Amino acid sequence: MPEDVFRWVVAVAVVLAAGSAIAQAVILFAVYKAAKEAQKIGTDVKAKVEPLVKQAEAFVASASTLVGNGNRIVEENRPRVSSIATDAVKIMDAARQHADRIGELIDEANGRAKARIVQIDETVGHAVDQVEQASDALKNAVLKPVKEVNGLVAGMKAALNTYAQGGNRNSPDHTTQDEEMFI
Repeated sequence: MPEDVFRWVVAVAVVLAAGSAIAQAVILFAVYKAAKEAQKIGTDVKAKVEPLVKQAEAFVASASTLVGNGNRIVEENRPRVSSIATDAVKIMDAARQHADRIGELIDEANGRAKARIVQIDETVGHAVDQVEQASDALKNAVLKPVKEVNGLVAGMKAALNTYAQGGNRNSPDHTTQDEEMFI
């Protein structure tokens, strides 16, 4: 290769190397500026997020304490809760038994009340029948002598009328009228 060409190639290579070094320096400077901006933004974000992180840490700590207390309370009260649940089941069973017994007693009382009502109804019916019989007997006992007395009075009246008329027989008109009244 001739020396002139070699020098030109080396000169172009040096220019290219210098250009790439300048380009790398520009890119490096741009990266540096971007890093500074990112650092500034990161600092701002850190300043804003740091209180939130502290609050989150406090919340997690209090939640952890709360969960621990809850677990402790549950563990402490587990036998009591179990005992209460057992007692509640026993109470429900006893209440169910009592309700069944009360239902049976009500059914029995209802049956007895119905039987007693039937008995009272029969007694009242029998009493009414006896009162009717006594009423009929009293009516017959009172009316029979009254009818007999009425018959005697009617006979005496007829005898007195006949005696007052002098023993004359009634006219057929008068007799017909008395017979019509009788009928």
